[in-house]
Amino acid sequence: MNKHAAVPSTGLERSYGAFINGEFRSVGSSTFPAINPATGEHLSDIARCGAAEIDLAVKAAQAAFKSWSKTTYEQRSQLLFKLADAVEADLPRLAMIDALDIGRTLFETTLDHRFAIGQYRFFAAAIISFEDFGKPIPGGYFIARRQPIGVCGQIIPWNVPAIMAAFKLAPALAAGNTVVLKPDENASLSTLELCKHIAKIFPPGVVNVVPGMGEEAGASLTAHRGVAKLAFTGSSEVGRIVSAAGAQRLVPVSLELGGKSPNIVFPDVDNLDAVVDNAAFAGTYCNGQSCLAGTRLFVHDDIYNAFMDKLTAGFARVKIGSPIEDGTKLSCLISKTQGEKVLSYIDVGKGEGANLVTGGGRASIPGNEHGYFIQPTVFEAKNSMRIAQEEIFGPVISVIRWKDYDTMIEEANDVRYGLASGIYTSNLSNAMKTAERLEAGSVWINQYFNLVDGTPFGGYKESGIGREYCRDTLNLYSHLKSVTMAYDLPPQWYLA
Repeated sequence: MNKHAAVPSTGLERSYGAFINGEFRSVGSSTFPAINPATGEHLSDIARCGAAEIDLAVKAAQAAFKSWSKTTYEQRSQLLFKLADAVEADLPRLAMIDALDIGRTLFETTLDHRFAIGQYRFFAAAIISFEDFGKPIPGGYFIARRQPIGVCGQIIPWNVPAIMAAFKLAPALAAGNTVVLKPDENASLSTLELCKHIAKIFPPGVVNVVPGMGEEAGASLTAHRGVAKLAFTGSSEVGRIVSAAGAQRLVPVSLELGGKSPNIVFPDVDNLDAVVDNAAFAGTYCNGQSCLAGTRLFVHDDIYNAFMDKLTAGFARVKIGSPIEDGTKLSCLISKTQGEKVLSYIDVGKGEGANLVTGGGRASIPGNEHGYFIQPTVFEAKNSMRIAQEEIFGPVISVIRWKDYDTMIEEANDVRYGLASGIYTSNLSNAMKTAERLEAGSVWINQYFNLVDGTPFGGYKESGIGREYCRDTLNLYSHLKSVTMAYDLPPQWYLA
């Protein structure tokens, strides 16, 4: 097969331009390649857009906003349901595209698109009952109503592109906004393919997708005076830059940022094998490239040795392999850069004196020698170590032994992030008092990654601002306007 040819099973195009005003545009001559991170295969060429393309997209979104903002809740709901149906019908192909484009297993990318479908349907339903409040006042009445903000500039990361696109598009569109979205340069293909469905369902200009580099397309988007609201998912470091850009123009900004989540095991668990299995999944799902990952694993002293024996034996059985091979549980990282970063953190852990229990190296997968397949890695560590404090974004777990409850809680919260957390216990009191004390936006009891449509998702501290995934997200994408009515004119007194 010619390395520049489309992959027959996915229908990928040879090249993609920006999606502006309902169609793909071949603007400019600069491109960057989409590369299969496992095999090194060239998948497609993507337009490297910048300020000119962002400007065209924002103007298209501004023009579309005039009519789209006046559509009824029911009209928007109907189109979001249609988009969900279209993605569902195309799910196997889109999931394969993501597996090839980002290196995660086909099993996982299929789940991603199911989550995305759920988001489109959730907000299609939520907008129907999106009402605010009003009450009688002396001599009149007041109402409060929601109105769309305008053009929303949205930037999403590479780890779960299907979910991230849905997280951003669904609430913004439901609330009556138009969108200019920039996908990550490492994971643009499924979002650009999604545009083919969007073109058939939504009016031109309502959704615009402009690929490119963060310092070019991303910076132009956050700085554009026509963008009325910014939404970003990614690292805390870039989140600060986006937040500063929003502050410069005094526009609202919502941020979903990094995490270094504690996952706590109490000694009273009923089924240790099931807990070990779920904790292993919590730390390595998405090849560990998840802001939610439970990578700080607090295990109680009474069950510590038995837990570690089971965890080590279990990771020895984990199948590391091609993203598209059946049975693969752990696949390759997104890029050489990310692979080398993770390996460098493993070296940091060794240098800090952490005990490497298992893993710690790069696996070689026949036919996929290009990829960075990192063995599931477990350190016995102290919470103060860098590997337990900094977001590694790879399948590396720091296990921290605990005995004193208050000390454990203090260490669980002793990190600059506060996105997610996990608890394993059969004791209701342990579960609820610990959930209350954890400084995290999500607390999962006895099942990590237990994401359900409608549950608020977001973080404390440096993990972000605002909540996604729930009805309250619609508030992030709308203005609240008060209208106060008096039945009669007041008596004259000022000029009397």
